[in-house]
Amino acid sequence: MEMEVEGGEGCSKISKRLSITNTIQASFGLPDDPDYVFDIAASRDNSVMAVSLSTNAIKLYSPVTGQYLGDFIGHEGTISEISFSDTNTPHLLHSCSVDGTVRAWDTRNHQQSLQVSMLRGPSSEEIFSFSIGGSTGDLVAAGSKAQVLFWDWRNQRQVACLEECHMEDVTQVRFHPNCEDKLVSASVDGLMCVIDTKGNINDDDQLESVMNVGTSIARIGFFGASNKSLWCLTHIETLSIWNWEDALQEAVFGNARETASASWNLPHVDYFVDCHYSLPNDNLWLIGGTNDGSLGYFPVNYSRSNGQGQPSAGIIGPVGASLEGGHGGVVRSVWSPFNMRGDPVIEQNIFVWTGGEDGRLCCWSEGDISAKNQAWISAGLIMKPLKNSKQHRHRPY
Repeated sequence: MEMEVEGGEGCSKISKRLSITNTIQASFGLPDDPDYVFDIAASRDNSVMAVSLSTNAIKLYSPVTGQYLGDFIGHEGTISEISFSDTNTPHLLHSCSVDGTVRAWDTRNHQQSLQVSMLRGPSSEEIFSFSIGGSTGDLVAAGSKAQVLFWDWRNQRQVACLEECHMEDVTQVRFHPNCEDKLVSASVDGLMCVIDTKGNINDDDQLESVMNVGTSIARIGFFGASNKSLWCLTHIETLSIWNWEDALQEAVFGNARETASASWNLPHVDYFVDCHYSLPNDNLWLIGGTNDGSLGYFPVNYSRSNGQGQPSAGIIGPVGASLEGGHGGVVRSVWSPFNMRGDPVIEQNIFVWTGGEDGRLCCWSEGDISAKNQAWISAGLIMKPLKNSKQHRHRPY
């Protein structure tokens, strides 16, 4: 998918429509009440794609062919998040759940549910998010009920529990990609905290700064040439941009849904799924969706802060790409191959996978549907809206 931009501002000139090339029924729910696809993650070499379902199971597929490879079963509650290791063990898939555990799975053996380790929080507290980092790459941070928990993967011992950073559920924790000792946590209480994890982790010394978003936070992510910026999506579908080092808000997008909806000819944007950062062009893209399953990529435009703490009024530009006709309900997750995340340009036969509340996995790429292999775009592969599809978004976090 190629998105042309004006003057480096990330404003789209041409809207691309992506074609669906493959769909997979990832769940075994009833046709009128399918199991959800919650999250999608893949190994760095793109050899294995993991998908978490509302059945508390994780299924494995080939991201290139869509072939089913196996599944992992073990969690006893909703799976909150999954991700592959970026360290010396790229074959390890990690997952966390409201059953109070963080688990590691060996994906080299697809036919067995091979759980290699498990961390359990105190009193089986629900875990909503996790991240792996620290100076050695062995520190595990997890967000729980008003707590940020820490373990050492090497001995699987809990090393700290921060209880004074947040007053409500911690929905996101993220180690910084470059400053490995820095962790940002986000919560339903509307706060984002910067935590230094060097040395003895405690409530008195490790909290460096606090950013007040003002409403319940859903997702966060680092971006920029040196990952100096932080994007934040809230549960009321607002977007804000922050300088996490200085704890300053750089831009706010209070009416993001209305602005995005006005720039395309599809139904109103009902929610935002994620953000995608293009490093070569230094562009941030906001991914919005409709209740009937359509998706759009919208460029995020704003001016850098003047250093005086006054955020700019950000602008959501016209849609740069649209994904239509694959899903019959809310889309929960969007994933692009690792070596294509830098720039949203088609370089292979696969561009993006999406998963949603209709229990479907859809693969998309750019091009004219009529020019594609008919085996991939037959009527049976293009989903039609379900008669009783859910018209609300269920987001436990």
